[in-house]
Amino acid sequence: MRNTTSTRRTVARSVLLACVSLLCGCDEVTPRDVESLLMPTLQRSEIVGLVAGFGTTFAAFPDLLAMLRTQATANMHPRMAAIMGTFQILWVYYGLLIGSRPVVAWNIIAVIINFLNVGAYLYFARKERCAQSLARGSAADADRPPCEPAVTSVRREQL
Repeated sequence: MRNTTSTRRTVARSVLLACVSLLCGCDEVTPRDVESLLMPTLQRSEIVGLVAGFGTTFAAFPDLLAMLRTQATANMHPRMAAIMGTFQILWVYYGLLIGSRPVVAWNIIAVIINFLNVGAYLYFARKERCAQSLARGSAADADRPPCEPAVTSVRREQL
């Protein structure tokens, strides 16, 4: 368990370092025409972009709804949502560079949906692990965090 966690942290730090170093060395690729993003008129290409963005942005939404409805992680895999959300942050930046409102708007929404997917998965997976460990009677494993925070048990005792 600890090895997996340290590997994930190492990968996350490496990706973060690569993104920061990439963005710091690119002064000439900063958004120059920010006013066009706030322009009230829409062009035909932006309307097509808004319609296309709607479909691709909400493609991950059914998984999120299913997970919230069933409160279970069966048949759910957060890896794809995490990867998509990470790279959609770059799409937001690209949309700012080219001054495209549809690219910026839909990718911000998609980032939120994908990271909500990951967060819901982690929450329900932990809840399922706690239920399984309590059923086995091994809630006090040294490798895993406790199922309930200590504050919750203190509050129950006070009632």
